[in-house]
Amino acid sequence: MKSKAKFPCLTGNTFYSEVRRRVNNDFKENNRSINANVLMWFKAFLFLTIFLVLYFSILLLNLHGAILLGLTILLGVTCAFIGFNICHDAIHGSFSSAKRTNSFFSFLFNMVGASPYVWNITHNVVHHTYTNIPGHDEDIEVAPGLIRICAEDELKPHQRFQQWYAFPLYSLASLSWVFRKDYKKFFQKSVGACQNKHPKIEYFNLFFYKFLYYFIFIGLPILMMSISWWQVAIGFIVLHMAQGLTMGLVFQLAHVVEGTTFPTTNAAGNMEEAWAEHQMRTTANFATQSPISAFFLGGLNRQIEHHLFPKICHVHYGRISIIVKQTALEFGLPYHESTTFLSALRSHYRILKKMGRPETTLTHTPLIS
Repeated sequence: MKSKAKFPCLTGNTFYSEVRRRVNNDFKENNRSINANVLMWFKAFLFLTIFLVLYFSILLLNLHGAILLGLTILLGVTCAFIGFNICHDAIHGSFSSAKRTNSFFSFLFNMVGASPYVWNITHNVVHHTYTNIPGHDEDIEVAPGLIRICAEDELKPHQRFQQWYAFPLYSLASLSWVFRKDYKKFFQKSVGACQNKHPKIEYFNLFFYKFLYYFIFIGLPILMMSISWWQVAIGFIVLHMAQGLTMGLVFQLAHVVEGTTFPTTNAAGNMEEAWAEHQMRTTANFATQSPISAFFLGGLNRQIEHHLFPKICHVHYGRISIIVKQTALEFGLPYHESTTFLSALRSHYRILKKMGRPETTLTHTPLIS
């Protein structure tokens, strides 16, 4: 198992202590809760309602093939939005101050094909701690051997074209999650430097809820719909391609764009910059002025605020981003942001293209020497 990379413990008026003080004061002065507000509850109701309407329309109505295909694509995108807007906050414990409420909405992650327990380990514990650190943050290992996004990885000849084939590969991410990723991460000895020791009940939960998901999205359609099993299989693949592409693009634009770094540990195996400063260098925002992005992406377009304050519900990120940006500038730290989704997408494309070239095979050095 890898040893855990440690961040220096700084004292005094550091960036993180100051930005936390300012954000906490903002909530206190305005008498606001850090958890869900009316907008958040409305979003949860809306996306779950759309999900149910689409699912039962596909399952119970005898629809024309083209309409069925369109609704299946919409269902896949809606599943991604449920993950972004509801489950993500709930698993972080930021949806509500009530543990039972968070547990209920976390459970819904099973219904979009993913294990909330495994996600908590890989995302909340590992990714949020060791963001973009090669060998530690397994979230940056997207299709290993096919896609290269940091200079530590061996360059292979076919990766010269990765800026073209990466996007179709992203659409397969959800299928991999449903059939492979959760099982693989669960039974690994460790995820990054985090050793896996699971409660016995989680072995049951993993297999039971996976089976339930397969039954709801494959078994029931075969039993109840007036189409062949292979048509159901095609629909299931189409659903996950829509879900996977939506998830893949949003996740990649948060950490793999121009300006973000992939810092390595020093000779002692530790990081040379404090954790919060590390987050500012490895994370990026996009489309922050777009109300559509803010509504549908569950705050994932404001990854900087999310990584610094994962216990704050995403509906508040727009307001606290003003504080975070100002404080970062005062401390001389970067605040990476792309004005639009398309500009972030172009930046990600350029990173893929650059990392597929021989001139990017040199190893990164630690962020601070």
